[in-house]
Amino acid sequence: MSEAGMKQHLVDAYYRMLGRLKTSVEEAEHKAAPAVERAIERAQETATELGELTREEAERVGGYLKHDLEDAARFLADTGSELGEWLKFDLKLVEKGLADLFRDSVDYTRLEFDKLAKRADALGEWHSGEITGIGTLECKACGEKLHFHHIGHIPPCPKCHGTVFRRVSRDDA
Repeated sequence: MSEAGMKQHLVDAYYRMLGRLKTSVEEAEHKAAPAVERAIERAQETATELGELTREEAERVGGYLKHDLEDAARFLADTGSELGEWLKFDLKLVEKGLADLFRDSVDYTRLEFDKLAKRADALGEWHSGEITGIGTLECKACGEKLHFHHIGHIPPCPKCHGTVFRRVSRDDA
């Protein structure tokens, strides 16, 4: 598979896993954070069983998904803001289905991810080559902002070729 094909393969897998997570979260309504963790693991297993991803790829995509959900939950818990603030875009610009998936997943997990959010605070970095959801990332080396209107791979910084980023809030974007 070509590099571009592999990147699209992983982005497509992110969308599918996010959809499976939403379905699992709805089924596990009113359960604690371990239910969300298990739902992500089930989404990973399903992707592997269906031959969509290798085990390693499924774990990578699941990690990317956890990273974004933890960051969104931390932002919502810390600020009391709406998900649209975290997304940093007018939701009309975002595919409605994706926005609904994120909203439903994040709303449900908001409280359950408090302890995971503390861990995410320490990790709060995104790296070139990883997949991220919609939002704005800022290069830690030069401050250049990368705006993601769709799920996609994080490229090196176009300004300084840095590879480490942090998510920024709407006020910072």
